[in-house]
Amino acid sequence: MDKNSFGPQIQATHQLYCQLTAQKLSLRFDRERLWYDFLQAGFTTDQLKLVIAYLQKEIRAGRRNVGALKLSNLLQPDRFEEDLNISKVRLQPLPPSSSYKLAIPDPPPPSPTQLQKAKLAFNRLRLQIRNPPNP
Repeated sequence: MDKNSFGPQIQATHQLYCQLTAQKLSLRFDRERLWYDFLQAGFTTDQLKLVIAYLQKEIRAGRRNVGALKLSNLLQPDRFEEDLNISKVRLQPLPPSSSYKLAIPDPPPPSPTQLQKAKLAFNRLRLQIRNPPNP
């Protein structure tokens, strides 16, 4: 496909970008080329929406710089692909917390003898704390 066949798609995608980022950018040749490369790489407007939403959320949280939304930064194929993959991972709901627990069984309860020894040791310690030996 040549650049001319992408013409209407380039214009529509650029308008979508401007709408999502609240910017007014003219569609000059250099920007057309960025959009052409973006579309030629197989990226879609749905992916663009996803990445922009992710970046805006990260910027609001202070984890990304507003420059991440700059057209010349956003449309670098490697960066866009990485942000797209991260946005998909971060937008997945977290699995239930029970899946994070290790499958370690609880220890068996102490035997009556162990329990009695522990009580005696505790009482001795308590007495030592209340009545320390005189030096």
